[in-house]
Amino acid sequence: MTNDKDFGELVFRSGRTHAGVVLFRLQDESQDNRVRMAQIVAGEYPERLPGNFVVVTEKGIRVRTRLKPS
Repeated sequence: MTNDKDFGELVFRSGRTHAGVVLFRLQDESQDNRVRMAQIVAGEYPERLPGNFVVVTEKGIRVRTRLKPS
């Protein structure tokens, strides 16, 4: 989990295998809001987190799935 956009972009664009990345792009970066959003992601998307790239905003959650090797 990170709110470092540079880290998120590096991991996403590199195409390297990773355990999963959750990138927070929040308007309200308070600790309370980050915890609330993390709880929502963990509670509603637990099976979609491993190996995927997840972007979290107050407006929604996007999951980019890892491409399966051919």
